[in-house]
Amino acid sequence: MRIAVLSDSHDNVWKLDEALPHLRSAEAVIHCGDLCSPFMIRRLGEGLPGVPVHIVWGNNEGDTYLISVVASGFPSIQLHGPLARLELGGVKVGVNHYPELARGLAATQDYRLVCYGHDHTAHSEWVGDCLLLNPGELMGLNGRSSLALVELPSREFTFVDL
Repeated sequence: MRIAVLSDSHDNVWKLDEALPHLRSAEAVIHCGDLCSPFMIRRLGEGLPGVPVHIVWGNNEGDTYLISVVASGFPSIQLHGPLARLELGGVKVGVNHYPELARGLAATQDYRLVCYGHDHTAHSEWVGDCLLLNPGELMGLNGRSSLALVELPSREFTFVDL
C-alpha cells in the first residue's frame, strides 16, 4: 500500500496542485497539519475523489469550524484533531504536528510509522522499529517544497521535491 505524507501547506494552492499527481498515486494521504484554510480542504476533496485523506490539526489552522464544515462534504476526508491513530496496510501509524510529541509516540514502540510536521524540515530516522518521518513543508517557505511517499508494510519511502 502506498501512502502520501505531506505537511505545512499553509494555503499554498499552487504547490498543492503540483503535488496532486503524486497524491493520486497513493491509496491514502496523510496531512500532518497547518493546512490553514477551508479552501485547501475543498481542493483536496475535489482533487482526490475517493482517496482517504487523514488530517491532524497544526498550530496554524485558521478557521477550524469552517474547515470541519467543508470536510463534512467529502466523505473521504477525516479530521482527527491533534492526533491520529491509524492502521494502514497492516501498519500502526501515529500522526501529529509536533516533533517532540512525534518522538515520544515513536519511542513507545506502539507504532511502526509516526509522521509529523511543524518544523518545515524533511527528516527521517529509526526509533527502534518505528520510522519517524517528517515529509518537510509543502509550502516552500524555506526553499524546498516536499512530500513523502511511503510503501506499507515495508516502510520504504522517498522524498519528492516539487
